Amino acid sequence: MTTHDNLPAPVEGMVLTHFITVRDVATSRDFYADVFGGEVVLEENPAIVKIAGSWIIMNPGGGPTPDKPGITLTAPEPGDPVSSFLNVRVADIAAFYAHAVGKGAEFLTEPIDRKAELRCYLRDPDGYLIEIGQATGMLHGVYADRQAHAD
Repeated sequence: MTTHDNLPAPVEGMVLTHFITVRDVATSRDFYADVFGGEVVLEENPAIVKIAGSWIIMNPGGGPTPDKPGITLTAPEPGDPVSSFLNVRVADIAAFYAHAVGKGAEFLTEPIDRKAELRCYLRDPDGYLIEIGQATGMLHGVYADRQAHAD
Protein backbone atom coordinates (compact mmCIF):
# COMPACT_ATOMS: atom_id res chain seq x y z
CA MET A 1 0.00 0.00 0.00
CA THR A 2 1.26 3.46 -0.86
CA THR A 3 1.69 5.92 1.98
CA HIS A 4 2.22 9.65 1.69
CA ASP A 5 5.65 9.30 3.35
CA ASN A 6 6.90 7.19 0.44
CA LEU A 7 5.70 9.46 -2.37
CA PRO A 8 7.78 12.32 -3.74
CA ALA A 9 5.22 14.80 -2.37
CA PRO A 10 6.87 17.26 0.04
CA VAL A 11 4.83 18.96 2.73
CA GLU A 12 7.04 22.04 2.25
CA GLY A 13 9.93 22.98 0.02
CA MET A 14 10.82 20.57 -2.76
CA VAL A 15 12.29 17.18 -3.58
CA LEU A 16 14.27 16.18 -6.64
CA THR A 17 13.23 13.09 -8.61
CA HIS A 18 14.47 11.59 -11.86
CA PHE A 19 12.00 10.60 -14.61
CA ILE A 20 12.97 8.10 -17.29
CA THR A 21 11.02 6.96 -20.32
CA VAL A 22 11.02 3.15 -20.46
CA ARG A 23 9.96 0.45 -22.90
CA ASP A 24 8.74 -2.02 -20.27
CA VAL A 25 7.67 -0.55 -16.93
CA ALA A 26 7.81 -3.83 -14.99
CA THR A 27 11.31 -4.72 -16.23
CA SER A 28 12.71 -1.27 -15.42
CA ARG A 29 10.90 -1.04 -12.08
CA ASP A 30 12.29 -4.42 -11.03
CA PHE A 31 15.81 -3.49 -12.18
CA TYR A 32 15.93 -0.35 -10.01
CA ALA A 33 14.33 -2.12 -7.05
CA ASP A 34 16.63 -5.16 -7.25
CA VAL A 35 19.99 -3.66 -8.28
CA PHE A 36 19.74 -0.52 -6.13
CA GLY A 37 17.72 -1.98 -3.26
CA GLY A 38 14.87 0.40 -3.99
CA GLU A 39 11.37 0.35 -2.57
CA VAL A 40 8.55 0.14 -5.12
CA VAL A 41 6.18 2.94 -4.14
CA LEU A 42 3.85 2.66 -7.15
CA GLU A 43 3.72 -0.32 -9.51
CA GLU A 44 2.85 1.75 -12.62
CA ASN A 45 1.11 4.81 -14.09
CA PRO A 46 3.80 5.92 -13.27
CA ALA A 47 6.06 3.38 -11.60
CA ILE A 48 7.95 4.99 -8.72
CA VAL A 49 10.92 3.42 -6.93
CA LYS A 50 12.35 5.13 -3.86
CA ILE A 51 16.14 4.79 -3.65
CA ALA A 52 18.41 6.37 -1.04
CA GLY A 53 16.03 9.20 -0.17
CA SER A 54 15.19 9.98 -3.82
CA TRP A 55 12.86 8.56 -6.45
CA ILE A 56 13.09 7.19 -9.98
CA ILE A 57 9.83 7.67 -11.86
CA MET A 58 9.19 5.51 -14.95
CA ASN A 59 6.55 5.55 -17.65
CA PRO A 60 6.34 4.55 -21.32
CA GLY A 61 7.01 7.16 -23.97
CA GLY A 62 4.42 9.16 -25.75
CA GLY A 63 3.62 12.20 -27.77
CA PRO A 64 2.98 15.79 -26.77
CA THR A 65 0.52 16.63 -24.00
CA PRO A 66 -1.09 19.98 -23.17
CA ASP A 67 1.57 20.69 -20.52
CA LYS A 68 4.50 19.73 -22.79
CA PRO A 69 3.49 20.73 -26.33
CA GLY A 70 5.88 19.67 -29.07
CA ILE A 71 7.69 17.17 -26.81
CA THR A 72 7.83 13.44 -27.50
CA LEU A 73 9.28 11.08 -24.89
CA THR A 74 11.23 8.02 -26.08
CA ALA A 75 13.68 5.62 -24.49
CA PRO A 76 17.20 5.78 -25.94
CA GLU A 77 18.09 3.62 -28.92
CA PRO A 78 21.38 1.68 -29.08
CA GLY A 79 24.13 3.97 -30.31
CA ASP A 80 22.34 7.19 -29.30
CA PRO A 81 24.69 9.84 -27.92
CA VAL A 82 24.50 10.32 -24.15
CA SER A 83 23.75 13.83 -22.88
CA SER A 84 23.08 13.02 -19.23
CA PHE A 85 23.28 10.07 -16.88
CA LEU A 86 22.41 9.01 -13.38
CA ASN A 87 25.35 9.39 -10.98
CA VAL A 88 25.23 7.06 -7.99
CA ARG A 89 27.76 7.46 -5.16
CA VAL A 90 28.41 4.44 -2.95
CA ALA A 91 30.45 3.85 0.20
CA ASP A 92 31.87 0.51 -1.03
CA ILE A 93 32.06 0.12 -4.80
CA ALA A 94 33.39 -3.46 -4.64
CA ALA A 95 30.42 -4.57 -2.55
CA PHE A 96 27.94 -2.71 -4.77
CA TYR A 97 29.54 -4.10 -7.94
CA ALA A 98 29.35 -7.70 -6.61
CA HIS A 99 25.73 -7.20 -5.49
CA ALA A 100 24.67 -5.66 -8.81
CA VAL A 101 26.39 -8.33 -10.91
CA GLY A 102 24.67 -10.93 -8.73
CA LYS A 103 21.34 -9.30 -9.63
CA GLY A 104 22.14 -9.49 -13.36
CA ALA A 105 23.52 -5.98 -13.97
CA GLU A 106 26.00 -5.78 -16.83
CA PHE A 107 28.79 -3.22 -16.38
CA LEU A 108 30.84 -1.70 -19.20
CA THR A 109 34.01 -2.34 -17.14
CA GLU A 110 34.96 -3.32 -13.62
CA PRO A 111 35.58 -0.36 -11.27
CA ILE A 112 38.60 1.67 -12.43
CA ASP A 113 40.82 3.84 -10.22
CA ARG A 114 40.59 7.43 -11.52
CA LYS A 115 42.77 8.90 -8.71
CA ALA A 116 39.91 10.95 -7.23
CA GLU A 117 37.50 8.07 -7.22
CA LEU A 118 36.83 4.51 -8.19
CA ARG A 119 34.30 4.46 -11.01
CA CYS A 120 32.42 2.16 -13.39
CA TYR A 121 29.32 2.35 -15.56
CA LEU A 122 26.37 0.13 -16.36
CA ARG A 123 23.26 0.46 -18.49
CA ASP A 124 19.71 -0.15 -17.32
CA PRO A 125 17.28 -2.31 -19.38
CA ASP A 126 16.46 0.66 -21.66
CA GLY A 127 20.10 1.59 -22.23
CA TYR A 128 20.31 4.55 -19.84
CA LEU A 129 23.87 5.06 -18.63
CA ILE A 130 24.47 4.92 -14.87
CA GLU A 131 27.76 5.88 -13.23
CA ILE A 132 28.69 4.17 -9.97
CA GLY A 133 31.44 5.93 -8.03
CA GLN A 134 33.22 5.85 -4.70
CA ALA A 135 35.18 8.89 -3.55
CA THR A 136 38.78 7.99 -2.73
CA GLY A 137 41.57 10.44 -3.54
CA MET A 138 39.24 13.46 -3.61
CA LEU A 139 38.75 12.94 0.11
CA HIS A 140 42.46 13.75 0.47
CA GLY A 141 42.82 16.50 -2.17
CA VAL A 142 43.80 14.17 -5.04
CA TYR A 143 41.79 14.72 -8.21
CA ALA A 144 41.63 13.12 -11.65
CA ASP A 145 43.83 14.44 -14.43
CA ARG A 146 42.11 16.99 -16.63
CA GLN A 147 41.16 15.69 -20.05
CA ALA A 148 42.57 17.45 -23.08
CA HIS A 149 39.84 19.16 -25.11
CA ALA A 150 39.86 19.06 -28.90
CA ASP A 151 39.98 22.51 -30.45
